[in-house]
Amino acid sequence: MSETIDWYLEGEYLESCNCTTVCPCIWLQPPSEGECKLLVGWHIRKGRYGATDLADRNVALACYADGPMHEGGWQVALYLDQRVDADQWLALEKIFGGQAGGQPALLMGLVDKVLGIHLADIRIDGEGRRRRLTVAGVAETEIEALEGIRGGPPTIDNPPLCVVSSHPSVVARSQRYRYEDAHFSWQFSGRNAFYSPFIYRP
Repeated sequence: MSETIDWYLEGEYLESCNCTTVCPCIWLQPPSEGECKLLVGWHIRKGRYGATDLADRNVALACYADGPMHEGGWQVALYLDQRVDADQWLALEKIFGGQAGGQPALLMGLVDKVLGIHLADIRIDGEGRRRRLTVAGVAETEIEALEGIRGGPPTIDNPPLCVVSSHPSVVARSQRYRYEDAHFSWQFSGRNAFYSPFIYRP
């Protein structure tokens, strides 16, 4: 019988994609351009996997899907914070690889191919309505929240498909978005983006 390890992550997340705002994929519709080119980043403010502390570590994921996201067939590359030790690598690989359950497992259930797991210098920061993610030498995106009709940023809660289900997502737009690695290369601006706090657990 396999051992079940308790884990918990809490922090901030952001994502950019090539869809027009608002991304139709979260409503189980085809991507705006027929294919999805997605970049996601997570800053873990506090977290653990068993006895392994995961606080102040960053993770990023690049994803390509050639059709509706909810139909699967994703190709992904996972990037782990270069500051991780061996235990943290194992923990983050299991969680974000979908082997530890929870929301990451639901997302990884849509993945057809993992193109690689890489160590990288990952930076996630922001203030006010702006957020920024950089994966050194690979990717960067800077996003800014839109303005809602009553003031403040608009949000989306409980869509059929999402990266984070624990909190409403702020609807944003990319100022710039670039990704280039061994398998894919793309660059956009003025496209869909989201950000929010997140909590993941089994």
